[in-house]
Amino acid sequence: MLSSIPNSIAKPTQMIIATALMFPALAYAAASGIQSGQPVQTALHKQERILVYGDSLSAAYGLNPAEGWVSLMAKQLKPRGVEVINASVSGETSIGGAARIKADLALQKPTIVLLALGANDGLRGLPVTAMQKNLEAITLASLKAGARVIMVGMQIPPNYGIEYTQHFSAAYSTLATRYKLPLIPFLLDGIADKLELFQTDRLHPAAIAQPRILQNVMPTIEQILKKNSQPTQKVKL
Repeated sequence: MLSSIPNSIAKPTQMIIATALMFPALAYAAASGIQSGQPVQTALHKQERILVYGDSLSAAYGLNPAEGWVSLMAKQLKPRGVEVINASVSGETSIGGAARIKADLALQKPTIVLLALGANDGLRGLPVTAMQKNLEAITLASLKAGARVIMVGMQIPPNYGIEYTQHFSAAYSTLATRYKLPLIPFLLDGIADKLELFQTDRLHPAAIAQPRILQNVMPTIEQILKKNSQPTQKVKL
């Protein structure tokens, strides 16, 4: 291969070309002025893929899908090369989410899972311990698949008593603390007490409320994206 290099090329130049052909990484270091043995930060990050894993509150129930907060987030992040996949299902409970999480992870291969389930468990008065166990299973499966998990908390009215309501809300912070997860305390913060922001069923936020939901979510999303964009690997040449 090197025999084709003209004799008119100076020997030092021939050596650089040979180095580039046989050892591209070393040639890059030489061209960049990087000395051998000096740590070099590398950008080996995958494209960010956010999997929103929720129920009707995230599935734009009763709305044009483009009006939902997940679609608004996808539109906002698309210019930055961040893909958003909405795997939310209206009526979904934590046990349903736990049953399908492995298949969804294998199919979508997300880098971030935004876990926003549990509201339907609370509305049905299902045991908080069972809900927490299901959310934990989803969390562990996601972490094992290499995704970062954002825990999205929910709050419910005291239909089943104050004690149930308190235990329900605490389940999210308990899991977030246990697994060191970012926590969005309440998806409907600033919305839940304003009836004018809900559809006629008084359960699902109207289109006008969707940008506010996005405001509750985006600061945490931005933190994770910023952290994920930082170089994580060092290579010694």
